[in-house]
Amino acid sequence: YRGERMQKGRYREFYQCDIDIIGDGELNIINDAQMPAVIYNTFKKLGFDNFVIHINNRKILNGLFNSMDLNEKTVDILRIIDKIDKIGEEKVKECLKDFEISDEKIDKINSLGISDGIYNQGLRELTDVVKYIKAFGVPYDFFEIDLKIARGLDYYTGTVYETFLKEHRELGSICSGGRYDNLAEFYTDKKLPGVGISIGLTRLFYQLNEINEIKVKDTSISKVIVLPMDVDMTDCIEVANKLRANGINTDVYMEGGKFKKKMKYADKWQIPYSLIIGEDEVKTKMYTVKNMKTGEQIKDSIENLVKYFNGEK
Repeated sequence: YRGERMQKGRYREFYQCDIDIIGDGELNIINDAQMPAVIYNTFKKLGFDNFVIHINNRKILNGLFNSMDLNEKTVDILRIIDKIDKIGEEKVKECLKDFEISDEKIDKINSLGISDGIYNQGLRELTDVVKYIKAFGVPYDFFEIDLKIARGLDYYTGTVYETFLKEHRELGSICSGGRYDNLAEFYTDKKLPGVGISIGLTRLFYQLNEINEIKVKDTSISKVIVLPMDVDMTDCIEVANKLRANGINTDVYMEGGKFKKKMKYADKWQIPYSLIIGEDEVKTKMYTVKNMKTGEQIKDSIENLVKYFNGEK
């Protein structure tokens, strides 16, 4: 569940897929290279062929700020830099000035022309990560070093990743994450360094559907909706259960109201079939089904309707 302001494609409740590797005391830098390999293989299997994984190391940026005595402002600066693709370089400069950072230091941030222990450690780690990514079989076309990648969350301590669809950069990062050496310290005295990535499945598929990258075969989760006509709901529930037991996604209209309202509901949610249950259906056990697309109606037993919905009749 999201505890922040909702917006288009970002729902309060959502599905997210996380992949993490947790070490016991230590975690070899090779694991940082496994994440891009996981990203590459995952998105290739999902059918994407034109994406790129941007990689950086937070120590490079932290070392830069350390060399300029900006340690106390590191988190704020990283959050601003992380927005450079969204707001542009000039706007980033304006925001940095709001933190009372001199023009000279801002130019230094842009040029990365410094020498610092943390900075150099970050460079070494990034070099190793690139070497091992190649060993994991990720082609050059699918990853690149990007020193602008910062990840706004302040618990990242080393390697960070963001993944973009080359032809749809407007979607932003579709898979991101990084190394977090100290996150577990909030919960235990044991050192449990980790590295991981996450794919916001709900947001990703919403966005891809919006730009017609996903061709949805079924427009509704339910294939059938049971519509009661002033009858005991027990019969409706039993029919729905029989359909579900045979692998047919079935909804039951539970509210009252006129039949026209119920049909409008089925039509609004693009449910392919309406199964109507009135007094005659309850007595004869022969149920009326309407194809909501063609308007065709049939009447048959539940056993034969199961075959009909499964395309066997």
